[in-house]
Amino acid sequence: MSEIGGQPNRIEKNTKIKGDIISEADFRIDGKLDGNVKTSGKVVIGKDGYIHGKVECVNADIEGSFNGELLVSDLLSLKSSAVIEGTVSVSKLAVEPGATFNASCTMGGGKSGSTGNYWKF
Repeated sequence: MSEIGGQPNRIEKNTKIKGDIISEADFRIDGKLDGNVKTSGKVVIGKDGYIHGKVECVNADIEGSFNGELLVSDLLSLKSSAVIEGTVSVSKLAVEPGATFNASCTMGGGKSGSTGNYWKF
């Protein structure tokens, strides 16, 4: 019997992938991905990781680089080494000092059925 969402997936350092990824499990990228990722889990971009494309996920932790469209339905956490460019849509955002965030950002979901609970402290 497997866990809900299955085993986490990983793209290792020095690996380059071009294409789209669809998964129900968490995904960690330490290599380079030119394409799109869609998961009902968490996406982690390691310090040496890079994604150029569209990412749709529930949560994301970014230490590396991202360029494109990032849609996070819950929490986006940017570490101090993160470099983000493009467009970002999140529910909650955490940014460590030192992170580079050159993106247009929409917060609060904007999806139909949203409760309007935009401010959480």
